[in-house]
Amino acid sequence: MIKAIFLDRDGVINRDPGKGDYIKSWKEFRFLPGAIDAIKRLTENGFEIFVISNQAGVGRGLFAKSALDEITGNMLKEISLHGGKIRSVTYCLHRTDEGCRCRKPATGMIEDATKGLEINFKDTYFIGDSFLDVGAGNNMGCKTILLLTGKENPKNVKNWDKRPDFIKKDLKEAVEWLLKQG
Repeated sequence: MIKAIFLDRDGVINRDPGKGDYIKSWKEFRFLPGAIDAIKRLTENGFEIFVISNQAGVGRGLFAKSALDEITGNMLKEISLHGGKIRSVTYCLHRTDEGCRCRKPATGMIEDATKGLEINFKDTYFIGDSFLDVGAGNNMGCKTILLLTGKENPKNVKNWDKRPDFIKKDLKEAVEWLLKQG
């Protein structure tokens, strides 16, 4: 059985560019404080880390898939240089109006990333910074951690159809808490 964890990208690993905008190049990508170390700690504790991220900017023509590939390659290289390891990065490139099976809160990206792997989703966490992440985690049967990195107002959580199991300030705090859970 694989000890897995799912992470959103923007707003969890790196600074989210803000409502309606996208990280379109590596020069715009900024790791959030403590994120690289948190990923390293997960790696050291035997977690297989899967990044699951909506990137509709490609489908909308705002940036090329080659730019996304460059961002991903550089992100993985930087994380690796600091002792972290991400097993896979899965993106949904579709626009919100395309009705695909992969765009969060749907579970298609998680299913694709974990195909053929033995994972107990009830004991697995999805860590994200939006209601879409919480929805995807819940829909897959995972425990969810919402990060308060700026995208969502915690006061709105009570109005969501799917609520997070836990709320933490950032990825560093979430990982510290998670590792104490045993």
